Amino acid sequence: MKTLTKAEEQVMMVLWKMASGLLMEIVDNMPAPQPHKNTVATILKILAEKEFVSIEQVGRIHRYHPAISKEAYSKASLTGMVKGYFEGSFSNVVSFMVDEKKISVHDLELLLKQLKKK
Repeated sequence: MKTLTKAEEQVMMVLWKMASGLLMEIVDNMPAPQPHKNTVATILKILAEKEFVSIEQVGRIHRYHPAISKEAYSKASLTGMVKGYFEGSFSNVVSFMVDEKKISVHDLELLLKQLKKK
């Protein structure tokens, strides 16, 4: 799966939340400071070329729809990061999080409970 730039990811986050939208609806839902509509239009065109967005023609305007779910993108991104930075090992990720004090004992216990259930 192709990766997204920060700006593309920001537009996709809005689109995933909305489920679909017209250009101005997407712009209106962007966090402040809102980018210009031409900037968002260009990003949506790139996202369509990358096959992250599908375009529905509604009269003379376009309605944009996510072509990839947030979950699918998150999974691919996380897997790519683990492969690239942690030798493909999710346990290395957890060890890193523990070393950086980004995960608590309580969080680890919850993860263990989840693993035992599955």
